[in-house]
Amino acid sequence: MNVKRVYNFSAGPAVLPEEVLKEAAEEMLSYERSGMSVMEISHRTPLFQEIIDEAEQDLRDLMHIPDNYKVLFVQGGGHMQFAMVPMNLMKNGKADYIITGLWSKKACQEASLYGDAAAVASGEADHFTTIPDVNQISFHKDADYVYLCLNNTIYGTLFHELPETGDIPLVADISSCFLSEPLDVSRFGLLWGGVQKNVGPAGMAIVIIREDLIRDDVFPATPTMLKYATYARSGSLYNTPPVYSIYICGKVFKWLKHNGGLSEMKRINEAKAKLLYDYLDQSTLFRPTAAVKDRSLMNVTFVTGDANLDTQFVREAEEKGLVNLKGHRSVGGMRASLYNAMPYEGVKALVSFMKEFEENHLEAESI
Repeated sequence: MNVKRVYNFSAGPAVLPEEVLKEAAEEMLSYERSGMSVMEISHRTPLFQEIIDEAEQDLRDLMHIPDNYKVLFVQGGGHMQFAMVPMNLMKNGKADYIITGLWSKKACQEASLYGDAAAVASGEADHFTTIPDVNQISFHKDADYVYLCLNNTIYGTLFHELPETGDIPLVADISSCFLSEPLDVSRFGLLWGGVQKNVGPAGMAIVIIREDLIRDDVFPATPTMLKYATYARSGSLYNTPPVYSIYICGKVFKWLKHNGGLSEMKRINEAKAKLLYDYLDQSTLFRPTAAVKDRSLMNVTFVTGDANLDTQFVREAEEKGLVNLKGHRSVGGMRASLYNAMPYEGVKALVSFMKEFEENHLEAESI
């Protein structure tokens, strides 16, 4: 049965490379002539060990991860990392949080359960349309870490400059910009990302952590499965891991390597974002919501200024095969997520429809 694929602009779970989906479909009933699906293979077999080892090595190659960092495949998503970070890193019981949206705000609230989580800067006064000036932030000298969300999915903003934190480890949620462009891992003590936005299926996060931050003296009563040390010592195989998520992520890593790596992804992503932002900047109907200097390459947010018209646009776009353009429920409007697997042609189709919608609206107004 031939089913036409839509252009899926969802913020997550999100679009995956079609080549990866086809390859996974071909291997669904029998992986590597085993007569079993990957979902049926024991995680204790050499066959799965090869899958997870290759996935880790390909990720290390793509991101140029230094040898003194561990790569952990962790069940659960962002909300679990909101707790795991303070449970594992709050040695002195203090941490600084830069609040740039809902997810960093929730992370800070969660961290306050385990110690003193200080919001040292916030963009809330500007409705999170801007990123605070990192050069104007003062950090507590005794903070165990400084936390930020690198790309803000809901508000369409991105840190284009990182704060200088000295000896204080910098921790970043990179869920919605994961593998979208090169990133200097050595600038961070810990990076984590839910894979459901730009890397793989929902249900897993990947943690990249500097070895000296993996400790046994974590927050008292921390469950075994919430200790980074548990994953580091067992090669992420302490218990049954999310085998299919790891398998798909591994295929995405190979797809990225085959298609030029992260530098090429950045070039393509910049071209896609420019196409959409250029149209928005000259439009008389649509207005981009994020400050120009802080715009995200991955999540483009925009509005018409009329909630009913926004709803009409989303509905008519879906009829054209341009789906999941509705903004987050907390802010409304529209959001186009331009993740790695979104082809340039998809953004062209979106802009073409936006022009058509705008022309029809202006004609209707003039009658």
